[in-house]
Amino acid sequence: MPPSTPPEPHPPADVTALLLAWGAGDGNAAERLLPAVYDELRRQAERAMRREGEHTLQATALVHEAYLRLVDQRRVEWRNRAHFFGIAAQMMRRILVDHARERQAAKRLGGAVRVELDDQVATVAAPDVEVLSLDRALDDLAALDPRQAHIVELRYFGGLSEQEVGAVLSLSRATVTREWQSARAWLYRRLTTGTDPLTSAGRPES
Repeated sequence: MPPSTPPEPHPPADVTALLLAWGAGDGNAAERLLPAVYDELRRQAERAMRREGEHTLQATALVHEAYLRLVDQRRVEWRNRAHFFGIAAQMMRRILVDHARERQAAKRLGGAVRVELDDQVATVAAPDVEVLSLDRALDDLAALDPRQAHIVELRYFGGLSEQEVGAVLSLSRATVTREWQSARAWLYRRLTTGTDPLTSAGRPES
């Protein structure tokens, strides 16, 4: 179980090598992994949470819960550092959505967790939306274009750069940029108009 406080800094480690060793059954590699990835997981958590308004979940708690879920992924065959942080983005999305549902259920009257879908590299203005609405819209997008939905998940919930997303999905940065902008435009229409993309909005442009 991860410690309740950030681990002490360690000399730089080869995350990919640790992941491969861990996958091969090296328990020592698993123990060395958290200090090697903690700072980046913390940055991911802060980027994923900074668009929210008031929230009670702290970045440290998000990191620790995500890490617990990551180390429990026994069927994952870790490929490299980018793959690990890509899976971390998925974990953080699930945790933030679960947390938003719990808060919404507790408040009953309003109190929806709101986030900004803005990004300085994008060309389309973005609305202020509920994290749960975004989650549902992403599920709709995934039904039309799984790759674009995955790109949004990695960029938004994981805070990965376009280059890092490209490494996770084996895509060029130009392709990631194009599809990220297309996906954001589609989500903007979906979230602001309430249009059902499966029946009227059509597939996002690639």
